[in-house]
Amino acid sequence: MINNVIELKNYYDLKGGRLTALTADYPFDEKGLDWRRPAVIIVPGGAYSFCSKREGEPVGFRFLANGYNVFILDYLCEPDGVYYPEQLLELACAVDYVRKNAESYNTNPDEIFAVGFSAGGHLTASLASDYKIAKSFYPGEIDPKLSAAGLIYPVISDLHGHCASHENLFVHAPEGYKDKYFGFTRTDERVCEDSCPAYIFSTFEDSCVSALNSLKYAEALKKQDIPFEIHIFKDGDHGMATADNEINNDNSRFSRNQSWTKECADFFRSFCKESF
Repeated sequence: MINNVIELKNYYDLKGGRLTALTADYPFDEKGLDWRRPAVIIVPGGAYSFCSKREGEPVGFRFLANGYNVFILDYLCEPDGVYYPEQLLELACAVDYVRKNAESYNTNPDEIFAVGFSAGGHLTASLASDYKIAKSFYPGEIDPKLSAAGLIYPVISDLHGHCASHENLFVHAPEGYKDKYFGFTRTDERVCEDSCPAYIFSTFEDSCVSALNSLKYAEALKKQDIPFEIHIFKDGDHGMATADNEINNDNSRFSRNQSWTKECADFFRSFCKESF
């Protein structure tokens, strides 16, 4: 087991970004087998004002148990005085870091996924819908393309609700900057032929981020003929993360929602070349 912290600003032209690695070492007694685990980057939510702990390690351990190496991203938020596209570049560079250092983490560099929650879902969708935008914003050479994405009760566009997440991306931006770049944050409008497949999860009862966000993103993928799965559960409000008792005081009404982690892991597996 490798458990360490990577400060991305030590490797990239960034203001911040921290990856916590939860990865399984070479698992075989027999030498010479070249199979390596796929990777999942976990991107917590928090309206771009903080990174939620409940959407970090608890989720990471689920995917670790399902055969993935896990990297949890803590990205800079509004109180840190940053503005778009800093957060997007931190996720893009996180993908690039995992890819370039895959061998040392027993990870397959061609099988890198991301799972984002709420505003972290927006961040993940931003990279998933048009990774070339992140490449164009970054001054150096990076490879931030994902194999697929998990969007968990995601914020998608200010047009579909939860404008605070979008506003927090530009609080510290110079005058006139928001007008120029705000359109890039409407992720369903950025979906293109290069967008990656997505597993999408939301709930009908979500009173914070409407399930309409998820439906609009799925609609955009369908128009581009890009594979997706979408599951909108009837019960459960926003922010349930894994939906288990560890991080929810009363999950009796939506305990079946716990299945999303396995569903998402299986969806990702369908894009892996080797079984595990």
